[in-house]
Amino acid sequence: MSHAIIDADSDVLEPTLQSILDQRSLRWIFVGGKGGVGKTTTSCSLAIQLARVRRSVLLISTDPAHNLSDAFSQKFGKEARLIEGFTNLSAMEIDPNGSIQELLAGQADDGNEAAAGMGGMMQDLAFAIPGIDEAMSFAEVLKQVKSLSYETIIFDTAPTGHTLRFLQFPSVLEKALAKISQLSTQFGPMLNGIMGGQLPNGANLPEMMEKLESLRETIAEVNTQFKDPDLTTFVCVCIPEFLSLYETERMIQELAGYSIDTHCIVVNQLLFPKKGSECEQCNARRKMQRKYLEQIEELYDEFNVVKMPLLVEEVRGKEKLEKFSEMLVKPFVPPQGAE
Repeated sequence: MSHAIIDADSDVLEPTLQSILDQRSLRWIFVGGKGGVGKTTTSCSLAIQLARVRRSVLLISTDPAHNLSDAFSQKFGKEARLIEGFTNLSAMEIDPNGSIQELLAGQADDGNEAAAGMGGMMQDLAFAIPGIDEAMSFAEVLKQVKSLSYETIIFDTAPTGHTLRFLQFPSVLEKALAKISQLSTQFGPMLNGIMGGQLPNGANLPEMMEKLESLRETIAEVNTQFKDPDLTTFVCVCIPEFLSLYETERMIQELAGYSIDTHCIVVNQLLFPKKGSECEQCNARRKMQRKYLEQIEELYDEFNVVKMPLLVEEVRGKEKLEKFSEMLVKPFVPPQGAE
């Protein structure tokens, strides 16, 4: 792949994430993988390394489990907040399933049948268009992020097969706009007569359409950036086991379908038992891991494959994350006497 660094002495791509640090043009970096493979630890560690070579970095979690707060032992929320101990690294946690009803409907007054009917219609609209909820909240975040001047933004994504669903959001919102436009043409005069043009909860139809349209523009613009390999890349995180390998391959196929660059895979939780170790489980697991690691290296010979050891303690807090992050840029060397 064009951006990966090639070792001068061999055809094997460098087994680190250094190529991401060196690619100054990168603005959006996604980190994804199944739950429990060390995705958040990897995204936090990559953010720490990037903060050393970038003016400002923002780490966003779109995972409803919100593990960033746990990883840094600091509470984050919907607003970007500086991570303690850093001057140029901030984090925020957002729920990608924000509620569109807040924007479109609200509860109608019981006494007003027309208002209640309109509220119901808006609710139907919300449910009629798949992914609109997610689209709205993601668009709001992107709008906020665009107005902030971070040099690089890292997304710690939710561990689902729909990591990239937001790429369909512009068309989702276009459908929503068309539907609302149709509703306002159909019911506008009636609403004006009955409620003075006001939707339930005081929402105003033209204003609402304007808001949706500006969100759609934001996403369409960012979507173009996501498909540009100079601006965006996706880091796949996995462990050397069948299900994780299967999920990774599915994710890479999906990324290719969306024209999103990916050239880095982080393989976590590798075991390195000491030579002559009598721990049956360790040796059996190491043998299994070796098999899958070989498959990963064979399948993804055009990727930077980063091998990370299974640690004896959890990677939590700034110091441990910093230590872990070093191994993303300097290949891990197994201890003396390890197989």
